[in-house]
Amino acid sequence: MTSAALGEQPDLTVVLREARRRRRISQWDLSLELGVSQRHVSFVELGRARPSRELLLRWMSALGAPLSLSNQALVSAGHAPAYDESPLDSHRLDQERAALRDLLVAHEPCPALLLDRGWNVVAANAGVAWLFDAVGVEVELPGPDPAAPGSSGVNLLDLALGELGAAVLNVPEVAASLLEQLRDEAVTEPSLRERVEQVAVVAASAAHAPSGPRYPPALVTRYATRHGELAFLSMFTTFGTPHSVTLASLRVELFLPADDATWAALGR
Repeated sequence: MTSAALGEQPDLTVVLREARRRRRISQWDLSLELGVSQRHVSFVELGRARPSRELLLRWMSALGAPLSLSNQALVSAGHAPAYDESPLDSHRLDQERAALRDLLVAHEPCPALLLDRGWNVVAANAGVAWLFDAVGVEVELPGPDPAAPGSSGVNLLDLALGELGAAVLNVPEVAASLLEQLRDEAVTEPSLRERVEQVAVVAASAAHAPSGPRYPPALVTRYATRHGELAFLSMFTTFGTPHSVTLASLRVELFLPADDATWAALGR
């Protein structure tokens, strides 16, 4: 059992009601998804019935809850946690950590970085340092080895709302896309709600600015840099079906050149 499991746990009824509220799912719809009666769902949420371990796992999965919240619910119900919570620098995750490092390095000279659930930069390759230097962002980035997650103190949303965002040429499209993404993520990550409000302000102020096509095939972020205008597509990749709380919270953002000029600048 993890150290979190040994500490004081929130009431199961609070965890379940809050998780369902965030997903805006009724008790009736949840009961249909789980194959149980609405009465049973109500009794569990009121603390009048104790769910089995199997039902609780299906329950949290149906609500799209993070693995950490699923562990929390299990422990609150008196069950053992289901998902590993080893930190990224533990020996249990040596292979996964090496795979992340190799992916970042293999993507060079294009930028690639590893983010946690709060958009903190856990690791970054040389391409990210090059791009940040090109747009005039002065931060101390971590290297491509994610052995010390979160140690850099660099948050990508802070940069997007500050120096990095100031270099973006197509703010209306980028802000609208980021706002949509953050709203979706904030459903299961309440810490992002303040970020949603901040980005909403930027998106609203930029909504009437001149821009290109409203819905391009894929968002292209254009930066003003000392190498001229650079354009990047963005792609996120995650571990497939992770059973680790730590791995489930991570994703790699890959920057892909969107035009010949950007490829040429990277080549130089």
